[in-house]
Amino acid sequence: MTILVTGGAGYIGSHMVLELLDSGENVVVLDNLSTGFRWAVPELATLVVGDIGDQELVRSIVRKHGVKAIIHFAGSIVEPESVVDPLGYYHNNTVKSRALMEVAVELGIEHFIFSSTAAVYGNPQEIPVREDAPLAPVSPYGSSKLMTEIMLADTARAHNFRYVALRYFNVAGADPKERTGQSTPNATHLIKVASEVALGRRPYIEVFGTDYETADGTCVRDYIHVTDLVRAHMAALRHLRDGGTSEIFNCGYSKGFSVLEVIDAVKRVSGSDFEVRLSPRRAGDPAAIVAASDKIRVRLGWRPEFDDLDTITRNALAWETHLKQFKDAS
Repeated sequence: MTILVTGGAGYIGSHMVLELLDSGENVVVLDNLSTGFRWAVPELATLVVGDIGDQELVRSIVRKHGVKAIIHFAGSIVEPESVVDPLGYYHNNTVKSRALMEVAVELGIEHFIFSSTAAVYGNPQEIPVREDAPLAPVSPYGSSKLMTEIMLADTARAHNFRYVALRYFNVAGADPKERTGQSTPNATHLIKVASEVALGRRPYIEVFGTDYETADGTCVRDYIHVTDLVRAHMAALRHLRDGGTSEIFNCGYSKGFSVLEVIDAVKRVSGSDFEVRLSPRRAGDPAAIVAASDKIRVRLGWRPEFDDLDTITRNALAWETHLKQFKDAS
């Protein structure tokens, strides 16, 4: 029994592959390496370089490897970028997901786990936000993910097909064993950027917007350690294998930190002071979004192990140090 991980050479996907392999699963990765890295895929996994929108390629992978489940990470993820390139996001995130789902239905793959996002909520009226809250994305990124959720629900009603969509809040940190981490050049993840600045790889960090209706005027987010996140995927896979129904779950810790609080944590953990520049708001950034996470804890028995901002930051800094040493030596 093999699991296909799309985008498995990327940040979250590579952590997922490690978690699956650590659990004794057979894994094949499909990644076009546009943002992922060949080295991030362990030797025990099979890497196929290609696009999820290539249906003939996906069919051949499923048949050759006996794929029984798909965990789908591949896609574009930067909200402000999606405002500039909406058609690119709808193509990459929505159209290609539809192509992947069509092959899954055609070849009888019943279990599908989708990496969705808290961006489907937009600016929620209540914090923490629950899964049944109104969906009103404020960016094409959030809309592209919501469209895929709608397709999943319709497909599950029409076919022998069950799915779990996991709505991620802000994913951060790195594998505690330092086997993989966020490695994308020019990444926009706050803790990643702050870690780079702390280690001297960027000259300063920008804070986009200081006039939000939050305690210190900066955006508030719920930060979840990437290892806890991929373990939520493992719980979702068990749920589907045990005959569970199609579900949607938030993935967060139910507590938020502002941009300035996160920067202070990076300074504290790294022991480094660095320049912070205040800039205007970016398009597509909600003021505050924090998960209600009781549903996944109760229904899937998910119990996070790294629910601590300093731990997340420490792991991110350790991986950034690893990358810096690698780049300095090359």
